[in-house]
Amino acid sequence: MRTPLALLLPVALSTACSGDDAMMTAQPDAPDVITPDAPGLPTADELRAAIATCNVVGGKYAENGGGTATVDICGLPTAVFWKADLDVDCDGKETAKCNLQTDPYFQNQTAAVDSMGDPLDAATLPFVVVPGVSPRWSYRDAGLTMGSVVAVIYKDKVAYGPLGDVGPTASIGEASYAMAELLGINPDPRIGGTSDEVAYIAFIGPDAKVKPIEDHAKAVELGVAHARALLSP
Repeated sequence: MRTPLALLLPVALSTACSGDDAMMTAQPDAPDVITPDAPGLPTADELRAAIATCNVVGGKYAENGGGTATVDICGLPTAVFWKADLDVDCDGKETAKCNLQTDPYFQNQTAAVDSMGDPLDAATLPFVVVPGVSPRWSYRDAGLTMGSVVAVIYKDKVAYGPLGDVGPTASIGEASYAMAELLGINPDPRIGGTSDEVAYIAFIGPDAKVKPIEDHAKAVELGVAHARALLSP
């Protein structure tokens, strides 16, 4: 279950608490959001340093429909990454936060489905949207699939979630309502998101797939492990 936003303090903490004054216990192995003062875990700065150089393997994409195509897909031995903005995806399960009233472009389906065969819940599950397959680039050919875990880096925060939906073929930089909320970005699908840089590191291969896709704790555990491996000498 995703940690409530109200509990996301400067250090990634567990949800094991009771009462208004209960102390939260640091959980270095499976946080929802990793910040520089969470000892022993990949930080935003460390991951940015690992993706400072781009070996172009796909692109170029616009950050928004009709915009200028400037974003490349960059390759690493165990991942691909891109640096874009973050637009809010509210598609999937209809909820009080995600519906046609809150999002005029709402669709009641996602490319991925959960273990019950239902659309993902963008309001509660942090996930990332990947561009549809096109001559620009194919996420499938790159070794990604729905469920592949992604590290999302915004300012001093790192969050993890699976690829959960497929977007337009010409634009990039989109994640679920819950992912935006987790990173401290306005999650409103109408006016939210951010134009500031957000980096997405998508880990490739079958061992990087979150199962079941709706298990956010598993996504964090898997993402941390792959991020650590990426930073290993």
